[in-house]
Amino acid sequence: MRFSKTFIKTLRNAPKDETAKNGILLTRAGYIYKELAGIYDYLPLGLRVIENIKSIIRDELGKIGCEEVSLSLLQNPELWEKTGRWDDKEVDIWFKTKLSAGGELGLAPTHEEPITSLLKSYVKSYKDLPLYVYQIQNKFRNELRAKSGILRGREFLMKDLYSFTATEEELNDFYSKVEIAYKNIFDRLGIGSDTFEAFASGGIFSKYSHEFQTVTEVGEDTVWFNKDNSLAFNDEVFNDEVLSEFNCKKEDFTAKKACEVGNIFKLKFKYSEPLDLKFMNQENQNQTVYMGCYGIGVSRLMGVIVEKFADEKGLIWPENVAPFKYHLVAIGENGEKEAEKIYEKNENLFFYDDRKSVRFGEKMSDAELMGIPYVVLVSDRLLAEGKIEITKRETNEKTLLTTDEFIAKL
Repeated sequence: MRFSKTFIKTLRNAPKDETAKNGILLTRAGYIYKELAGIYDYLPLGLRVIENIKSIIRDELGKIGCEEVSLSLLQNPELWEKTGRWDDKEVDIWFKTKLSAGGELGLAPTHEEPITSLLKSYVKSYKDLPLYVYQIQNKFRNELRAKSGILRGREFLMKDLYSFTATEEELNDFYSKVEIAYKNIFDRLGIGSDTFEAFASGGIFSKYSHEFQTVTEVGEDTVWFNKDNSLAFNDEVFNDEVLSEFNCKKEDFTAKKACEVGNIFKLKFKYSEPLDLKFMNQENQNQTVYMGCYGIGVSRLMGVIVEKFADEKGLIWPENVAPFKYHLVAIGENGEKEAEKIYEKNENLFFYDDRKSVRFGEKMSDAELMGIPYVVLVSDRLLAEGKIEITKRETNEKTLLTTDEFIAKL
């Protein structure tokens, strides 16, 4: 990508109506554009980050046998009425719309009902199970609070995975596999050391669910950690009963602010029973399917990564999610000629600042703001010494190489 050929422009000042660090920096660096409170567009660089996060998620879910689908965003009220979740008194974050021919549709806040209904056409026998089906798709929730940048949006990108098994043992086995897959995902995204599995409310159908919480001061949740972080509880379940159950003392725990980036839930028959998802078991008896659901906030992860790693100069992307590995900066006539040669060797690795009317200082400020892992400076001065300069954005560590040495590294 060439800076001179993209419509992206960086901003020196923060948007007036944006208060969250992630929203401010992503907007200033040209990754997102704010339409309304909690509603953002992803520009070319931002979309590349999102796609890299999705790619890591797809890879880890593929390893445990999951299949990807894409379900409609428009929702049939009849399905949700069967589970009681169409009623605004039960679910108060719906976006609903009237049809011109009469009736209503909803914009999906989640997809338990439709995926369960869909599988009634495909699950007939125990031979059809287990099934693990996921999608990475936009969701819509009419949030009262939408002021944390992309950490909490009215439209947001989520990975929602659903398991369908013949037995509770199969459900428990897959649940454990997802726990490992999630830890691998967060490690690969660079936030694994600050992301912990915490006990949370299981609602009406299990004692506990589990949340994956990333420790950050901007988090909306309070999570209690023991001394070695091996045990964590969301504040909503941290009480005397839990302390007794786990043989713990409150003074052994410390409260920290955290942001929920994922959750896993043993649904059992919560949706399969009212929606009549059954199968014929080996004894030729009709049996209800066991279900689990497993979510990851994809766009929220992007915001959390910004909150964790950005500094006073701008964004800092881990290599696995960065839109490009190198930010190539050309200065001077010879610098521009040499930079062109480097860029043409592997265009997919470079965001190339080839702007001719922009001063050196502004180019370097933009490079720091945009946060691509390595800044490659090709200038007349450096080339006179036979070198180019590579600066690691995170540490500001500088390395001098010849052009040939750098191309060999590519």
